[in-house]
Amino acid sequence: MYRKILITTDGSAVSNMTACAGVKFAQQMGAEVLALFVAPEYQYPIYVEIIPPSYPSEEEYRAAMQRAGADHVRPILESCERKGVPCSGMTAFAESTAQKIVDVAGQHGCDLIFMGSHGRSGWGQLLLGSVTNKVLSHSKLPVLVHRLLKEPLPD
Repeated sequence: MYRKILITTDGSAVSNMTACAGVKFAQQMGAEVLALFVAPEYQYPIYVEIIPPSYPSEEEYRAAMQRAGADHVRPILESCERKGVPCSGMTAFAESTAQKIVDVAGQHGCDLIFMGSHGRSGWGQLLLGSVTNKVLSHSKLPVLVHRLLKEPLPD
């Protein structure tokens, strides 16, 4: 039914548990997985004329976020490997996380987006998380929203 499933992660415990469920779903469907972490674009300091010496350059920031992204998608890649599910991972940069998720899914030929009902902003929200809600409203692809039944232990 599904051939390629995009599984999103923000690196939180909630997101990791959702990703595990996504890998299991992909295994059941016989689908390939694309694991995605979306990092925020580099933000210049408000007072560009006075850049603090400890403020990272754009290159340093992007390298650090690529490392963080690799760390965040690693559990998905490892889970796929254990279950025999073909998988690749990537880090993308965007101002709008939701729009980037939709764009990447389309660009990479995904036919389903699998994501959690909440991410890092988490359990305090009564309704869907803002990124999930925006993906649902912008995506022409099916979106499977996974809701955890209990809160995971803190990171």
